Amino acid sequence: MIEVTLPDGSKRPFDHPVTVQDVAASIGAGLAKATLAGKVDGRLVDASFPIERDASLEIVTEKSPEALEILRHSTAHLLAQAVQRLYPGAQVTIGPVIDNGFYYDFAYERPFTPEDLAKIEAEMEKIVREALPVSRSVKSRDEAVAFFRGLGEVYKAEIIESIPANEELSLYTQGEFTDLCRGPHVPNTGKLRAFKLMKVAGAYWRGDSNNAMLTRVYGTAWLNDKDLKAYLHQLEEAEKRDHRKIGKALDLFHQQEESPGMVFWHPNGWAIWQQVEQYMRRVYRKSGYQEVRCPQVLDVSLWKKSGHWDNYAENMFFTESEKHTYALKPMNCPGHVQVFNTGLHSYRELPIRYGEFGGCHRNEPSGALHGIMRVRAFTQDDGHIFCTPEQIEPEVTAFHQQAMQVYADFGFQDIALKIALRPDKRIGSEEVWDRAEDALRKALSSAGVQWEELPGEGAFYGPKIEYHMKDSIGRAWQVGTMQVDFMMPERLGAEFVDENSQKRHPVMLHRAIVGSMERFIGILIEHHAGNLPAWLAPVQAAVFSITDAQAGYVREVAQALVDKGFRVQADLRNEKVGYKIREHTLQKVPYLLVVGDREKEAGAVSVRTRSGEDLGSMPLAAFVERLQAETRR
Repeated sequence: MIEVTLPDGSKRPFDHPVTVQDVAASIGAGLAKATLAGKVDGRLVDASFPIERDASLEIVTEKSPEALEILRHSTAHLLAQAVQRLYPGAQVTIGPVIDNGFYYDFAYERPFTPEDLAKIEAEMEKIVREALPVSRSVKSRDEAVAFFRGLGEVYKAEIIESIPANEELSLYTQGEFTDLCRGPHVPNTGKLRAFKLMKVAGAYWRGDSNNAMLTRVYGTAWLNDKDLKAYLHQLEEAEKRDHRKIGKALDLFHQQEESPGMVFWHPNGWAIWQQVEQYMRRVYRKSGYQEVRCPQVLDVSLWKKSGHWDNYAENMFFTESEKHTYALKPMNCPGHVQVFNTGLHSYRELPIRYGEFGGCHRNEPSGALHGIMRVRAFTQDDGHIFCTPEQIEPEVTAFHQQAMQVYADFGFQDIALKIALRPDKRIGSEEVWDRAEDALRKALSSAGVQWEELPGEGAFYGPKIEYHMKDSIGRAWQVGTMQVDFMMPERLGAEFVDENSQKRHPVMLHRAIVGSMERFIGILIEHHAGNLPAWLAPVQAAVFSITDAQAGYVREVAQALVDKGFRVQADLRNEKVGYKIREHTLQKVPYLLVVGDREKEAGAVSVRTRSGEDLGSMPLAAFVERLQAETRR
């Protein structure tokens, strides 16, 4: 007798071994039809997996969190099968799931083209209609190598030859197509209904430029057509909102080959930067931070002590002078420890909070660079708190409240929290990591919020809370962090005198709210599609006349607004009013102020918004009051 325990605690007895699919069928025909896979004793398996002893079982359907990855992985196999049907001789290599989809690399006599994609997609749809059963088999490594060499799949055979000889490998077959895969997969190809091939690209075999160039086909797959259409719409919106296009159209910044991964800020872009920086500076002051400034270049001996040399050297820039090796700082934390170390601190002084708009350099691969979102030179709203272990929870809780208010002020309401836990490559004992991770959990619990945990994704010196904010088209961006670090203060000799007159190492909390200023501004541009709120807009109002007779009054109005601290342009060009309105609207100026003889005589302005709303004529003082209220932070 076999007893299967379901998630609700109920038990179902069977007098013989059963598959996941059998159990689903015993519950109901609807569930059997909806079954994609199963979780047996917590392990994700195929619907055909045999249950031969007592076990717990969770049926995986489209409503399960694991469903999307299974569908995408299976759709990658669907792509590979379609390619080999259409292009005999094409070899498959690897086909992983990635964010929002999948890709597969192929070796073929020529690269695939966008026209090929349409044919491949049509063949994939045909295979879906065939509803081919997907079955799993097991072979030894040597058997699998022989099998794929017999098919002419030399790349796949090479992959398998690198696997230890004593491992058994799973192969999945659908129709005439078989591939090496860990699984699980959907029961049949008819389950794959919502997908689209997106683009082709080149990729070197195993990422090595000395190897053959392969063709990479990217695709996306979703649970249903509604989700697929929503994603494609999001991509269209993202294209329209691309910060690089908007940055050029609004004259905000540019980048060039002579300084890869770095930004040339133009006056309009730097105006946005200053608003973000000054806002964050006010946040620093309100929260008890003392602003500091540390050197860009530090001797490698300091980076060796901090642990960066062993754990981060490949991402750092180095230089030499007088037989000494120096590094451009990739992070600000070691510098802040040096500031702390210049004096002897009592426990009564803690917590000590330092903040810096610190410039950093990281040697990002050229292929990873993306506008101002991923750069090699960037500035962080960086801060470090030196405190006792007992102060971690209140400090993290206060930071959380502060961060949530900042995101709301910038127009972000949907924020998800995640705790990134100890990575494989790390410093410090397990006991220290346990204390650090538990401290973050307790702080978020006291703040009354929920979070997700990310095993293996913490920094090498400590775990961290990540703030992921969702933008106006549904994309999530990881921005702020709060990290607990017991190790760096000890490695760099930071100490304070406790209540028993004993020297102790403080805990160091690494925190940032917007993170990289460059990246955050890029996110802001795309979130608002360039229509930045008036308090952030590089030009808040444009003033222009109907005829030359009002030129003097235009200057008076513009100067009066400048004197009030607003960013204003006076447009006195000999152009029609309609032309000026269109141009400044395209420049996404929040307010357009038109003055004619009536406005001049009344000391008023006629106000329009960039969205086309006509607010009518109002006294200049009334407009000033309106703009002040809108831009107050």
